[in-house]
Amino acid sequence: MLHQPITRKLNGLDHLRAFAITFVFLFHYNLFGHPNWIYTVGSFGWTGVDLFFVLSGFLIAGQLFSEDPISLKTFYTKRVFRIFPAYFLIVALYFLFPYLRERDTLPPLWKFLTFTQNIGLDLKNTGAFSHAWSLCIEEQFYLLLPILIIFFRTYRLTQIAPWFIASLFLAGFGVRYYCWNHFYLPATTDNWMVWYKWIYYPTFCRLDGLLVGISLAAIKEKLYKYSTPLLIAGLLILAGAYILCDNEDLFNESIYGFPLIAIGYGCVVAAAASPECFLYRQGSWITRSLAALSYALYLSHKIVIHVTQKIVSQWGIDKKSTMMFVICTITCLTAASLLRFLVEKPFLRWRDKILAK
Repeated sequence: MLHQPITRKLNGLDHLRAFAITFVFLFHYNLFGHPNWIYTVGSFGWTGVDLFFVLSGFLIAGQLFSEDPISLKTFYTKRVFRIFPAYFLIVALYFLFPYLRERDTLPPLWKFLTFTQNIGLDLKNTGAFSHAWSLCIEEQFYLLLPILIIFFRTYRLTQIAPWFIASLFLAGFGVRYYCWNHFYLPATTDNWMVWYKWIYYPTFCRLDGLLVGISLAAIKEKLYKYSTPLLIAGLLILAGAYILCDNEDLFNESIYGFPLIAIGYGCVVAAAASPECFLYRQGSWITRSLAALSYALYLSHKIVIHVTQKIVSQWGIDKKSTMMFVICTITCLTAASLLRFLVEKPFLRWRDKILAK
């Protein structure tokens, strides 16, 4: 859920980031009181996180590939000041003010502090702030990727790097197949919870989007001239994934759905990053603004929806009404803007001063 400096070059990616956070927001809104049309529009919205993974892999790997040598100090300083302040503020709110939680119980604090909350996440019994699972995967990715790139460069193994990435991608099928047979199928109760715990949330099952993004970053210039075919192919693949993943916790969806979605979004990202694509050429204040707010909005939206519905429903407005949805959307955007301008931006300015020394 990265925000890069807004330039014309990133118009296409800003459009996609805005789409991703909107899609995720609609999907998560289904967890609260909602009008029926929200489920229809947002039922595939869980894949917005997969789009974020592809974007993160593409942007971060692209940045690291362009640096030789890579400064770990600079890279980690940028990530810490970008991710930690807003994240730890939301973690503090969840732990200090139980009233704000959309669910009653939380995983242990140390899991949030170490970004390991997604491993062994018990959605049934510790479901509050469950959406932090994707942030954990991204932080693990940020930690390891520059070290791996330095390792491959140091030992002159860059020629086998594509095979390494392909092996990890293919291994994902086997890992999910193993988890399906050894954890999901033997479960006699709460199968849905077991599916989330062992297939949906763990890092070892969800590397597809990041690996696709890294691969695109390595060959992006070669793909630019194919922006239109890539965009069409991506949309067709995603349409097929939508049909395949009608019930995402079934066998085909669990084994093949995630990589199919990653490839589909990968094609769209590659197209949107190309100067030949209309998404690249056409900027929009709305999508730029949503892209800038995407991280803050992702962190805070469940708390804000929960509190908004609790308060506003006392005024006689039905939680399942479209009016409630509009009010929740406004309060979520307001809270995200406050988080962006009062927390994120000051720390980014501080970061820039440190790096400028």
